[in-house]
Amino acid sequence: MAIASNKAAAQSGSARRETEVPPDLTKDQEIAAFRDMLLIRRFEEKAGQLYGMGLIGGFCHLYIGQEAVVVGMQMSLKAGDQVITGYRDHGHMLACGMESRGVMAELTGRRGGYSKGKGGSMHMFSVEKSFYGGHGIVGAQVPLGTGLAFANKYRGNDNVSLTYFGDGAANQGQVYESFNMAKLWNLPVIYIIENNQYGMGTAVARASATTTLATRGSAHGIPGESVDGMDVRAVKAVGEKAVKWCRDGNGPIILEMMTYRYRGHSMSDPAKYRTKEEVDKYRTERDPIEQVRARLLAKKLSSDEALKKIDTEVRAIVNDAAEFATNDAEPDASELYTDVYA
Repeated sequence: MAIASNKAAAQSGSARRETEVPPDLTKDQEIAAFRDMLLIRRFEEKAGQLYGMGLIGGFCHLYIGQEAVVVGMQMSLKAGDQVITGYRDHGHMLACGMESRGVMAELTGRRGGYSKGKGGSMHMFSVEKSFYGGHGIVGAQVPLGTGLAFANKYRGNDNVSLTYFGDGAANQGQVYESFNMAKLWNLPVIYIIENNQYGMGTAVARASATTTLATRGSAHGIPGESVDGMDVRAVKAVGEKAVKWCRDGNGPIILEMMTYRYRGHSMSDPAKYRTKEEVDKYRTERDPIEQVRARLLAKKLSSDEALKKIDTEVRAIVNDAAEFATNDAEPDASELYTDVYA
């Protein structure tokens, strides 16, 4: 892939799908990716259980299957780079380093949650971890992420804004307004389209006139790349090149992550619009965590016993978070009047 080496192609907004084998990760990187993705997977599984028990209210959108996207991108960042996303956000929070207890407590509406129990699944953030929120309105985070990039350029730092949105949000008008401003002012923003192939219950081909979403910035001269979002190595490799592109002052770039969600759009979605065979094929042949596990074992970089130990440790963290989140106190009624701007 050549983001920075071919500015002529970049100006045309051309995109091509990754076909080459991505660079190998080091042993430590593979193990860290395995652990981070496994934490998101186990956390989301537990969140699904708590939702089924009635302990989580409102909407709840799980990230199961898409873990390689956010973990791979986080591996390419430095302190100060910002992340903002939509409502499928728990995985992004955990990847940014937010505590499992605080995230789970927010899901159950408790005082110890990141938004003091008032935001729920779609509305929590952490300035300390440079995570500027999940956002419930489809596409609303895109102009906000563009604004973060504007602030970076205005302040003269070299921070990059990672602005995530899905294939459904890719058709929103505010997305294109943001593209225009980002290119007009050459802002350091990476637009990451998590294309899990279904916007709520509608396949991309039924809702989008063009289905290669990496080219959506071509009218504004924004380059794009389509990436295997199920392979953490591919995500990290393209992430590093995109981050360098932005830090070098070349302006915005679009990364389309081809990924897949195993569960429904939200917990209330039975996902009957997909065949069981389709879902099973991704689970058995493309699973991002199992790919890393297989490489670690094949290269003898780890043992099955050691990987099972990591899983045990991760399960303990998640169980502790669930215990905390179900026993922590609910917010006092006075909290209704705090953090409100008039």
